[in-house]
Amino acid sequence: MLYVKTPEEVLALIECEFEPVASAEPVSLGAAMGRVLAEDIAAEECVPDFNRSTVDGYAVRARDTFGCTDAIPAILPLQGEVLMGEGADFRLNPEECAAVPTGGAVPDGADSVVMVEYTEDYGDGTIGISKSVAPGQNMIFRGDDVFPGKVILRKGRVLSSQDIGALAAIGRVQVPVVKKLTVGVISTGDELVEPEKAPGPGQVRDVNSPMLEAMLGAFGVNVIHYGIVIDEEALLTETVHKAVSECDAVLLSGGSSVGVKDAACRIIESMGSLLFHGIAIKPGKPTILGKAGCKPLVGLPGHPVAAYFITKLFVLPLLSRLMGRKQEIYTVTAKITESISANHGRAQVHCCRLERRDGLLWAVPIRGKSGLITTLAGAEGYFVIDRDCEGLPQGAEVQVTVTTGA
Repeated sequence: MLYVKTPEEVLALIECEFEPVASAEPVSLGAAMGRVLAEDIAAEECVPDFNRSTVDGYAVRARDTFGCTDAIPAILPLQGEVLMGEGADFRLNPEECAAVPTGGAVPDGADSVVMVEYTEDYGDGTIGISKSVAPGQNMIFRGDDVFPGKVILRKGRVLSSQDIGALAAIGRVQVPVVKKLTVGVISTGDELVEPEKAPGPGQVRDVNSPMLEAMLGAFGVNVIHYGIVIDEEALLTETVHKAVSECDAVLLSGGSSVGVKDAACRIIESMGSLLFHGIAIKPGKPTILGKAGCKPLVGLPGHPVAAYFITKLFVLPLLSRLMGRKQEIYTVTAKITESISANHGRAQVHCCRLERRDGLLWAVPIRGKSGLITTLAGAEGYFVIDRDCEGLPQGAEVQVTVTTGA
């Protein structure tokens, strides 16, 4: 019999029992994409480092354009021209203008830029301006984007391509990132064969190992696959010991139930401490979590759908905790296309497709048993029915976690 914990209790236990363990290492900008930032990044200079035009036109003092129209333009002497990539080596005096390109430096004394579309070059050294501008219009001032001491990226962020651009803008060519964790994956079961082999009578291909490797790899950790281990406790114990010595965390797929041959719980407990055996969730009830020193050991259900959801809902938050990573979850609100009954007392997870009909987003539940991997193959997301809810009517709103591509 399993004495289960609620999903909320499991997540709280992860926060309580495990601390960030990953150390930092410097990498180049080109290698930083998708890595976890190990410390806050603050600017040491202004970006931009000069007042800059956002349009092609003429730098002016805004007050010199007030009240001008097509019929009565403001006529200002052209004091000079600023070339792209060069500084403005002169100061603009009252009732003067200067030609500036998009991205070019704006000379001191100017506080705005008039778009070239609202000007006319009379050819005699003067420029006619037919539309007034407000102070600061069409300009970026020095330090508007970044100034010394401003934190632009926070520790724990997974670096994106736009983050790499921001780091380049402030001159950071080396970035401190969290070293990648190494996670061991062990599949157990007499019935399993490698995916490339044809199953014999009573055998099935190992689905969980490649699925878990793909999920964990996409999450930014290194994976060591220890192969398929038959249901022989001594051999499985030896494999787990090896994995613990080589990895930061270990996942055992299969053998997590309470049958005679389901040895995962006994082995995990023998390695250190057993934190729980069982979660009030469907699918995935017989999940195990233990510790070997500070290293987590997770016993996953053998059924692929259950293993997938337990990894999504609990293993990835656990790895985020070890990495000091801020986990990003993307959800959308949708209405369910059909009524769903729920198993009272256990949170219930449903795969779904997303469809837009008449301007509304709908979640289409994908029916299937926990052992059928095709239930996952067509899914674009999932939603959870709370354990205290006995079901949802057609049209009820749910929060769908989007998993397309993950």
